[in-house]
Amino acid sequence: MRIVGVLLILTSMFACRQTTKVTGEKELGTNVPAPKSEQSCYAYIKEKDTAQLILITTGVVATGELNYKWFEKDKSTGHIAGEMRGDTLIANYTFNSEGKQSVRQVAFLKKGNQFLEGFGEIQEKEGKMQFKDLKKIDYEKAIVFEKIACN
Repeated sequence: MRIVGVLLILTSMFACRQTTKVTGEKELGTNVPAPKSEQSCYAYIKEKDTAQLILITTGVVATGELNYKWFEKDKSTGHIAGEMRGDTLIANYTFNSEGKQSVRQVAFLKKGNQFLEGFGEIQEKEGKMQFKDLKKIDYEKAIVFEKIACN
């Protein structure tokens, strides 16, 4: 339900954008087409560990859900909000785990039909965990999310 609400808000924000060019004394209104929203779903499955990423992108804006279910460990469920920077998604992951809500920065590299979750040195800043240096994120030992059909 949250995804639908976020999608409606984003769509209405972009649909109402209009620019006006002034040429001499005449004003010409130009409609800017709203970016198209796309939903993509990805999953990671390794033995008894699973994770799911549901991503809605509108232009460079990306929102969605991210859930981890680690075998014999606490699960974490939440939502992400960020932006695509070329082939890299940088987002804040607001999640619940062990009855507590937390925020941490996440990074995913898009490679074909996969999203690779990268890892790097982190620090706490303004109440959230974030990467110390986005340029030093390691995607070699990544969790690999494969594209799947959305339900």
